Amino acid sequence: MTTFPPTVAVALLVLGTAAGGATPGLTPADAAAAFKAAGFTLKGKQWRQCDDPTPTYVPGEIAEVRDLNGDGRPEAVITEGGTVCFGNTGMGYTVVSKQVDGSWKKITANMGSATFLPARGKDGWPDIEVGGPGFCFPVWRWNGRQYVLDRHQYEGKPCERNR
Repeated sequence: MTTFPPTVAVALLVLGTAAGGATPGLTPADAAAAFKAAGFTLKGKQWRQCDDPTPTYVPGEIAEVRDLNGDGRPEAVITEGGTVCFGNTGMGYTVVSKQVDGSWKKITANMGSATFLPARGKDGWPDIEVGGPGFCFPVWRWNGRQYVLDRHQYEGKPCERNR
């Protein structure tokens, strides 16, 4: 059984997956293509982006597969955990999207855990609240080319980050 730092364990629970579980909703070829598009490399049996030698490291995992922007094609949320690469957030995520031609494209990546909100940016992409330590979280919005910082919030209410 794998033991996770508290922030990673909470993020995995929020995403609704169990560590070490099967890739939900993707063929092995699509899973490999999604990892590669996200910048991960297969090392042994682990997909890795981070070179974290510590025992708390959690290798890359496809935590969720669903159509985030309503275009009829799947997106995959790939998570990886460890404090060497992700500091006190303990994890990072990458969102990749299957394209019309069948290839996969990296859409966004960040430190922390991704929560997809009902509010939407351009082309139907959901706003992403990025959780981590603290009580005022950044929310990123798709502008048609990339996710950009839109606001900060806590429990759906605006807040200001302490500097």
